[in-house]
Amino acid sequence: MRSRLATRSARLVLAAAVVTALAATTACGPEDPSETGAAAPSASTSSSTPTEGAKSGDDKGKTEAPTDSDKGDSASGDKSGYGQSCGTNDLDFTVTWEAQPISHYLVTAKAKSGITCYLDVNTPSVSFGSGADGVASPVGQGGEDPIKLSGTSVAYAGINVKTTEGEGGKQFEHVIIATAEDDPNPAEVELPDSPTVDKPIVTNWSAKRDEVIPRIV
Repeated sequence: MRSRLATRSARLVLAAAVVTALAATTACGPEDPSETGAAAPSASTSSSTPTEGAKSGDDKGKTEAPTDSDKGDSASGDKSGYGQSCGTNDLDFTVTWEAQPISHYLVTAKAKSGITCYLDVNTPSVSFGSGADGVASPVGQGGEDPIKLSGTSVAYAGINVKTTEGEGGKQFEHVIIATAEDDPNPAEVELPDSPTVDKPIVTNWSAKRDEVIPRIV
């Protein structure tokens, strides 16, 4: 009788030990997912990668709005000089010798490429050398005020380099021309020869060359 009870008690103890072991194994389980066949997360995966990829894709379809610096001077470059007074450096000058109807030098002024300006000072400033005796006196002939210069349009002025009799005067190879007396950038233009200059005179600007024949009135 006692041996049967002992045997039965031993079986119960053994069964309880097996149940406890199974419960412990199920509760703890393996910490490494690879032991159960699950894939481990990749170390190179980043949560920002999909966002960056989407941003990159969106940017491809966008057009950046131009800034003021991107516009540069193109918006106003072809209008440079419009409506302004002609400065000497806005113009190209040529001087030719005219024998008829009386001998004189003809100044032709033309706006440089891309410039539109107005000769709103009627008489050019003309001188020979740096001395006061080489400054040409205006005689008031011809004249339109103002004269618009642009493209192929030109303005004329006439110079008589010697208004005195005799052999007096000095020879010059260049004439200094400016659109105004206070113009900071006068032009030095080569003459077609080396005339003797003494008490020179100059006419007003005109769009008609036959109006700029310099005479002492």
